Amino acid sequence: MIGHSAVRLPDQQLGIKTMGASFRAEPFLWIHLAGIVVVPLALLTMMLGLALGTPFSVYGVELIFLIAVGWLPVMVMQWFKPLEIFSLLIIALRPDSLGENQLRILSLFKRSQQRWITLLGGIISLGLLWLVYYYAPIAYPWVTDLPQIRLAGVGLAAIAYLMVNLFLQVPLSVLGVLSTSQSKFTETMPLEPNQIKQQFTIPGIKLRQIPLVPRISS
Repeated sequence: MIGHSAVRLPDQQLGIKTMGASFRAEPFLWIHLAGIVVVPLALLTMMLGLALGTPFSVYGVELIFLIAVGWLPVMVMQWFKPLEIFSLLIIALRPDSLGENQLRILSLFKRSQQRWITLLGGIISLGLLWLVYYYAPIAYPWVTDLPQIRLAGVGLAAIAYLMVNLFLQVPLSVLGVLSTSQSKFTETMPLEPNQIKQQFTIPGIKLRQIPLVPRISS
């Protein structure tokens, strides 16, 4: 009995032990799902940027630029190497520090149906782009005191649109994983840690533990 407690001690130090807990208790899923709140703020920033100055005379050039800078990079990332969700901004958990359930969660992100979610998110995002671009002039009274430099405004809108796509696509992909039944999750084969770098986009510095984020032991 004493030996058993000694073996379990490292896991207790690493995080919270939850016998039989659902994979939905994983904090990183909910952290990234909560990122959806950034979308309306980014859309507002887009509208303010597009309200600056006079649109370029060549029809469609601004939309093409916004799509190329703000939409395409996130679509390509999520389609081929989705964001590895065990990360926050510029830090991420090291692949060799992930538990078995976390590796199962990553396997769910690589299912074929996740690409349908990515496609849906891309269509929604393009619709939002058209709406913001069309109605941007109504925001002009809010930017009258700013320098009316159209290029700067479009650049700001492109960065904001990139944020729209990132914080729309990632939460949608998380919803796809959360919709998985517990029995299906249990049947899922964990991803091999040495495959993570090839199959996912891992941002920033790799750590064994991210401060303030509880660790749910497998």
